[in-house]
Amino acid sequence: MTQIKNIGVFTSGGDAPGMNAAIRAVVRAAMYYGIEVTGIRRGYDGMGKGDFFTMNRKSVSNIIQRGGTILKTARCDEFRTPEGRKAAYEHLVKNKVDALVAIGGDGTFTGAKVFGSEYDIPVVGLPGTIDNDLVGTDFTIGYDTAINTVVDAVDKIRDTAESHDRLFIVEVMGRDSGLIALRTGIATGAEAILIPESKTGLEGLLNRLEFGRKDKTSRIVIVAEGEDAGGAFEVGRLVQEKFPNYDTRISILGHIQRGGAPSCMDRVLASRVGAAAVEALRDGHRNEMIGLINGEIAYTPFEHAIKHHQGIDPNMIKLVEMLSM
Repeated sequence: MTQIKNIGVFTSGGDAPGMNAAIRAVVRAAMYYGIEVTGIRRGYDGMGKGDFFTMNRKSVSNIIQRGGTILKTARCDEFRTPEGRKAAYEHLVKNKVDALVAIGGDGTFTGAKVFGSEYDIPVVGLPGTIDNDLVGTDFTIGYDTAINTVVDAVDKIRDTAESHDRLFIVEVMGRDSGLIALRTGIATGAEAILIPESKTGLEGLLNRLEFGRKDKTSRIVIVAEGEDAGGAFEVGRLVQEKFPNYDTRISILGHIQRGGAPSCMDRVLASRVGAAAVEALRDGHRNEMIGLINGEIAYTPFEHAIKHHQGIDPNMIKLVEMLSM
């Protein structure tokens, strides 16, 4: 059993619904074991500037239902340099922080991996990203809330599409991963989905519009923002160019996908992995992401979590094609 006395907790990268639930779980689990907690504002940027404060039960009261992150988040170019990481470490030593819980995604864990290898301080991570693109957990914190936000928005868009016999091209988040687009496309009965992992999406869409049913009163196409065709505006331009008879509209959902109160699933997931992070540090774990696989806590080294993104199940793509006839 490792003698951890003071855990520093921070959020980094893009915010995700459920991050506050994770912070709450870390603080309360640490206090359960008699460990102090130091909050670090604005991620690695705050770590390098010494923006620390002591957290207690009251610090995390009434936050489990709130979106965003009470610890704030920011990008930090300085932390990419040895000098920036050295300054961060000196602030940790000054504040007697002897372990870290990093809540974030790919970039957060990349920084944590480098920092943990340079300095003798145990670091574990919690998967907080709406993209669900990390290996080592079935779902990431924020993903369930984000896809439900998308489904709610697309359902509303379809009402307008039906009323005007329109084709709507809806762009969702997913710069490097099409998991949000894929799952929400199935859930909303989309005509087609265009995702970075599938290079035949645009061709398939154009073929379907040309040879598919002509009696549909509405069509919804879901496009991941990282899709090679150039996103919703470029897809819309190509569709309008080839099919000028279609009344085509573009809708960019943008950052509404990151906001809002976290779903029950995200609150429970965040609570479980947050408490498990404290226990992992007590048990001597370091440089690992704490996730949930098949309902059980799982530990994945940072280098595996950040190098290997979740693959797309081809059966899911086939399902979209099958059900959109």
